[in-house]
Amino acid sequence: MNTFIFKTPTSVDDAINLNASGPSRFLAGGTTILDLMKCNVEDPQQLVDISRLKALRDITFTQNTMRIGALVRMSELASHAECQRRAPAIYDSLWQAASPQLRNMATIGGNLRQRTRCAYFRDPATFPACNKRQPGSGCSALDGINRGHAILGGSEACVAVYPGDLAVALTAFDAQIVLRNAQQQERRVPVEMFFLLPQHTPHLEHDIAADEMIVAVEVPLSSALKHSHYMKVRDRASYDSRRPVRPWGLRCMAIPLAISVLRWGRCD
Repeated sequence: MNTFIFKTPTSVDDAINLNASGPSRFLAGGTTILDLMKCNVEDPQQLVDISRLKALRDITFTQNTMRIGALVRMSELASHAECQRRAPAIYDSLWQAASPQLRNMATIGGNLRQRTRCAYFRDPATFPACNKRQPGSGCSALDGINRGHAILGGSEACVAVYPGDLAVALTAFDAQIVLRNAQQQERRVPVEMFFLLPQHTPHLEHDIAADEMIVAVEVPLSSALKHSHYMKVRDRASYDSRRPVRPWGLRCMAIPLAISVLRWGRCD
């Protein structure tokens, strides 16, 4: 691992300004960025540690909206009684992800920004051709082992997919990602629009500017969400990093259910 500068901001705006000052990455739970640095996919000159920013740790419910701070841990949201009661598909997508150890570290914002688990993307020493790492170099997965790659939405440049579960559930229920920039301006992006299709620019993965940061996720509370379910199909349910078959979903669905109850009576 190469040397880097380590910064610890004291506020959200301070963190945004530090990150916008040069080649930099945010560090929250560290479950993705540190792995990518170890395998030489990411090489930031600076890490901005945002893990201590309490302003991004709140979970709030109003009559119509659930707002989740970007630094809320996956396990914190999954264990929240109101999330379990009013947003079961989101709860299901959280507890079925990764392992308990990772869920205790990984944040909601970091989960949405995590990068693909494509083995070709994560092994630059063996597979130098990757348009996501180096635009124009090619895609090793196209003619490689790509059982877990995209069926829909891929392109001739890339067939890698987002590996998480949470974004699938959030997309199904019209959630929005709240972004803040260095001018303290906020904008909201629907989750389905936040993730960019690869087309000819697979290195551009998210609709987020260099001076923007995820500060929250807002989910409309609806009857459909309250009666929802999240389904994940995978080779094996248990998590073991030593085994070649990993627990990431082959196919995932978030389903709103509308159930009509018929009552039968006796007619005399």
